[in-house]
Amino acid sequence: MNNFKEQLSKETSCIDNIIEKYLPEAKGHAEYIKSAMDYSVEAGGKRIRPMIMLETYKLCNGTNEEELYPFMAALEMIHTYSLVHDDLPAMDNDDYRRGKLTTHKKFGEDFGILAGDGLLNLAYETMLSAIHKAAKTGDAQAVLRYSAAADVIANKAGVDGMVGGQSLDVMLTDKPMNEEQLDYIFRLKTGALIEAAFMAGGIIAGCDENVTKLLEETGYNIGFAFQIKDDILDVTSTQEVLGKPVLSDERNNKTTYVTLYGMEKAEKDTADMSVKALETLKTIGHNEYLEDLITMLIHRDR
Repeated sequence: MNNFKEQLSKETSCIDNIIEKYLPEAKGHAEYIKSAMDYSVEAGGKRIRPMIMLETYKLCNGTNEEELYPFMAALEMIHTYSLVHDDLPAMDNDDYRRGKLTTHKKFGEDFGILAGDGLLNLAYETMLSAIHKAAKTGDAQAVLRYSAAADVIANKAGVDGMVGGQSLDVMLTDKPMNEEQLDYIFRLKTGALIEAAFMAGGIIAGCDENVTKLLEETGYNIGFAFQIKDDILDVTSTQEVLGKPVLSDERNNKTTYVTLYGMEKAEKDTADMSVKALETLKTIGHNEYLEDLITMLIHRDR
């Protein structure tokens, strides 16, 4: 476990450096909005999605990690924009994220909205630039792989992905929620981008459609379990440990996995989905670090 923690710290730092290269330089007339965007991304975080993408790329025998960098950065930008908007007064109305002031509390609500918009657009600029660069070199296979990965990321982030899950979550705030609706929210709100991380890593490494489907299934189980764990931590953790306010769901009158099924089932389903995800992943190959990362994610305390 010590070796895992050392590798986790090292890899997180490397990913931070990769992402930083794709962020805008805060200068000129747009300096303030660029500062807000940079602050949002640089506020920290586990960098789980780009890390999963990188480790899946290795699992699928990718040979040139640098080709993955624009897509890793883009996925983290999309994830960060979603958090910036989630924290806004019209959504969860949170003052802290990762132990720091949320973007709208530091830069104002207007620039919180604009920072999220800017990061989402920058994500697509970054992926399209990588595709265009490959096209200019005449590497048709790279163009196909990169465009397929970008297509997956865009779809998983959109109205039939993360945004769709968020929209139902918002719409049902203060309202009763059934099992089907909660499943939809969990599958899309959190799971979609985790699915995208696994799938894009495999696609860019050159895996086939069958492996891509297995990676999507792995991402589904991990994403679902990750969200259940979030619900558990919202009840059992503290703001000091979690880095954001606890009991947020209760304050916003949201139905959660814990309130719908109870703590015992929530903990059991988290463990069961973790096992299923690892079993599916092992049919593709072996990556001990990725397996340890999945275990850490689902059994984390923050």
